[in-house]
Amino acid sequence: MTNDDARPRLILWDIDHTLIETRGAGGEFARAAFEEITGIRPEEMADANGKTERVILAESLRAHGIEPTDEHQQRYAQALPAQYQQHADHLRERGRALPGAAAAIAALAQVPGVIQTVLTGNYKAVAATKLQTFTLDSRLDFEVGAYADDGAERADLVQVAQRRAADKYGRPFTHQNTIVIGDTTHDVAAAHNGGARIVAIASGNDSAERLRAAGADRVFNDLTDTIAVTDAVASK
Repeated sequence: MTNDDARPRLILWDIDHTLIETRGAGGEFARAAFEEITGIRPEEMADANGKTERVILAESLRAHGIEPTDEHQQRYAQALPAQYQQHADHLRERGRALPGAAAAIAALAQVPGVIQTVLTGNYKAVAATKLQTFTLDSRLDFEVGAYADDGAERADLVQVAQRRAADKYGRPFTHQNTIVIGDTTHDVAAAHNGGARIVAIASGNDSAERLRAAGADRVFNDLTDTIAVTDAVASK
C-alpha cells in the first residue's frame, strides 16, 4: 500500500485468460504431471474453466477410473509446478500476456491504497512462474494472494486473501473494498459468494453477455482501455 491515509482496496487478479494465455502449453504440462503421478498419459484433462487445480485433478482422476486421494493431490502439487519451472522457455514461446494486462497492473499500482495480488486456481508456484515468465509479477503481492494450495473452491479463496491482506497491512478487507478481476462466471460467483465485488473481462470462454447475466458489477471486452479499467476498479 503506497499511502497509509489512502482508502485501502484489495485487487484480486485471476490469471488464466485474464492476464495471460498459455496457448496449450498449460495443458501439455498438466498431462505430463498427470502421467508422472499415475502412469497414464491422458488425451485431455478435465475442463479447467474457472476451477482450481485440486478440482481439475480430482475430476481427471475419476474420468480415468481412479478415486482421488490426498497422496494424488500432494504429488500433483509438486509435479505440476516442476513442469512449469522446467519448461518456462516453452511457456514463453507458446503463451503470451494478454493485451493491456501489463498497463492495467502498472496503472493500478499508481493508485494510493491499492494492493494487487492474485486469486487463482493455480498452485502458488505455478502462478508465480506464469507471471514471472510474462513479466507481470513485480507489482503483485504474492504473500497475500490465494491459490489452489489453500483450498478447492474459489469462493473460499476470497476470504483467504482478505485475511492475509488484513494481517499484513492492518486494514480490514470486505465486500466494500475487495475487487476480483476475472474472465469466467465462476469468478463472478466466487466474488459474490466470497464477499467481493467483480470486474469481469470477456477475454476467455465466457461472453460479455454471460458475465453480465451472472451479475458482474462491470464488464469489459479486454484490458486495453487502461483508463476505463482503472476507473472501474479504483472507484469501487
